[in-house]
Amino acid sequence: MEHEGRQAAETIERGIGRRGLLQAAAAVGAGTALALGATRPAAAAPVTGRADAYTGVLQPGRGRIDGDVYLGSEPDEVLWGYVPSVHASPTARIRSGQTVTIDAVSHEGILEDQGRDPVAYFAEHGFSRREVLDDAVAIASGYTRTPRDFDRDGPHVVTGPVFVEGAQPGDVLKIETLEARPRVPYGVISSRHGKGSLAVTSNGAPAGITLDEVMPPVETDGRSTGIPTEYGNVSVLASVQGTSAVVGSGASRAKFPLRPFFGMMGVAFSQNTEPTAPEANSIPPTLGGGNIDISLLGPGSTFYVPVSAEGALFYVGDPHMAMGDGEVALTAMEGSLRGTFRLTVCKPGSGDAPSVAFTYPFAETEDLWIPIGLSDPNGSVDGQINDLDIAMRRAVVNALDFLQHDLGMDRAIAYAYLSAAADFVVSQVVDRTVGVHGKIRKSDIG
Repeated sequence: MEHEGRQAAETIERGIGRRGLLQAAAAVGAGTALALGATRPAAAAPVTGRADAYTGVLQPGRGRIDGDVYLGSEPDEVLWGYVPSVHASPTARIRSGQTVTIDAVSHEGILEDQGRDPVAYFAEHGFSRREVLDDAVAIASGYTRTPRDFDRDGPHVVTGPVFVEGAQPGDVLKIETLEARPRVPYGVISSRHGKGSLAVTSNGAPAGITLDEVMPPVETDGRSTGIPTEYGNVSVLASVQGTSAVVGSGASRAKFPLRPFFGMMGVAFSQNTEPTAPEANSIPPTLGGGNIDISLLGPGSTFYVPVSAEGALFYVGDPHMAMGDGEVALTAMEGSLRGTFRLTVCKPGSGDAPSVAFTYPFAETEDLWIPIGLSDPNGSVDGQINDLDIAMRRAVVNALDFLQHDLGMDRAIAYAYLSAAADFVVSQVVDRTVGVHGKIRKSDIG
């Protein structure tokens, strides 16, 4: 039956096109959910098994697909450098509580400063054509939805949006990451001039360091050429070895564990109808989530985001194979992932989501509650405030509100507890709007 279902889906897709197939899938309603390349019951079981091990190249739509609906990264449907606004047309539709499997594409290896030719780029590092993803090649060569400006646009390939039935402004979308599987045996870690924690500014060295301490070194800065391949940016390739990654060689060799997660998960937030409006740029996170870059949000985590559009319009991007808190050089170990997500609508007063989440992103894992603070989640238009003190204060206030209003703690006791026992961690310092997140152990409370 599975083979017959796959053939039927392929036949329908050839006849009515990809978007028509997705619309047909949504129209099935309370019956069976029709996925690209598979037919599954509407109620999917939680995904189990390894999420951190590379098991082979996952070309688009091939291999195991666990979600009720499958969504690939097609050049005419993804956004490159921008996130969907509340006016965006969905590329898939699901019911609340269903799952979607998304083949996300990393921007690293396809960007303009790397030649915008992933086959040639990864060949230089010893990888064959079959180890380069077809969707990455197609996007690099065929993306035309928006004009590309390397110096202005975000770098991320953004897949979606997914319309979740029943979601309305004022609700919360509960995003459970069930799976994050590496699609390729490599990732890329990049440092670019004028970006990152040690970046030169228009006024010279940033406060606290000298020009000699800027990274990449100022003498290699070629941005004045206007030619991205001559900017002098630095990209380091990391190879995947089972559940680990390796960078460098000899005395410069380092090995670290894979911890795959999606740096970008969010819902439509911008009200602007222009797809390349500043507030739709993919770099800064917002109250709709987006480029939140919290390394704890891998498989087994739950991310809650306030809804601003009918259908929520969920999207993903920025797939990471590993990231250190802070993401100091600019990027994490960027690498394409196959993710499966359960998307559930939470209504006000239902108790299905933390109360904080109706106005601000919030997260949790099996062991932790994770209040989040951003320095300037609405500042994309008028310039970003990248002050970690502001992000820290907001994370602490959100933690206090959660402990008081959801768990019933006295606010003064909660404040004392946070100081004595909770950790507050720098999420990232490189996304214009910087972030801090708290780690509250569930075992401590009650």
